[in-house]
Amino acid sequence: MDSKDREGNIISENNGQDKLLEKLYETKAGRAALKVLVQPEVSKAGGLFLDSGLSKPLISPFIEKSHINMEEFEAEQYESYNQFFCRRVKEGRRTFSEKKEMLCAPCDSRMTAYPITDEGTFCIKNTYYSMDTLLRSEKLADRYLDGTLCIFRLCVDDYHHFCYVDNGTKTKNFHIPGVFHTVNPVANEKYPVYAENTREFSILKSENFGNILMMEVGAMLVGRIVNHHEEKKVRRGMEKGFFEFGGSTVILAFQKDAVVIDNDIIQNTQDGYETIVKMGETIGRKGLDVK
Repeated sequence: MDSKDREGNIISENNGQDKLLEKLYETKAGRAALKVLVQPEVSKAGGLFLDSGLSKPLISPFIEKSHINMEEFEAEQYESYNQFFCRRVKEGRRTFSEKKEMLCAPCDSRMTAYPITDEGTFCIKNTYYSMDTLLRSEKLADRYLDGTLCIFRLCVDDYHHFCYVDNGTKTKNFHIPGVFHTVNPVANEKYPVYAENTREFSILKSENFGNILMMEVGAMLVGRIVNHHEEKKVRRGMEKGFFEFGGSTVILAFQKDAVVIDNDIIQNTQDGYETIVKMGETIGRKGLDVK
């Protein structure tokens, strides 16, 4: 699908991954192959390969094909594809606003933002999800009704680390096991995505934006979620964790009136576009009524 940058320019997505996914989802042979690919044993084997030196030859072609500017990243000799995939940006390349009322993006991604409706459902590319099925907790889901759901979809060529968006205290991590499935929008035409993915969430009792629900969604195959902390005092811009290989998704849910998302992001979402954002970039501001 297409995205827009913050200047309003339409950016066409590299559709090689989309074409592969269309074959997997739209054909009988593809769906049969997908059933095998998402098995834990296959995922584990793929992870072992990407952690090994055997995967090193994949790095240079990927950098060239994806037009990745390696000047942004710390100089390092990568010994495996996963080591390259988890590369770090140079200090100062992803800074957060010092204005406490500004909401900043937790990661490099394609972003969409939706109201959490009275019916408790939200739409991502023609597929509807309820907060209680996402969280497997109706009680927790009810706390976010009439709030705002922000979805940050990371592509394989994005920087795959993610940060806390505010100072505060986070709870322990809650893990929801699931079958690895794709988070690419193409998949939503055939399968409900988040009901199938492994995901992990916690609550950030933040200083400026109320109780933020933070969730990471693992990708198809070897998209492992790595969270650094359990219960902990955290600060804005502190790294929360990272994803290993695979496109992945970060979700932030805000309670009613806690935030006001920038107009261009809201309009792009309504028009069917994702908005390209970078970690630390301002995406909204504090709402009028934060409890």
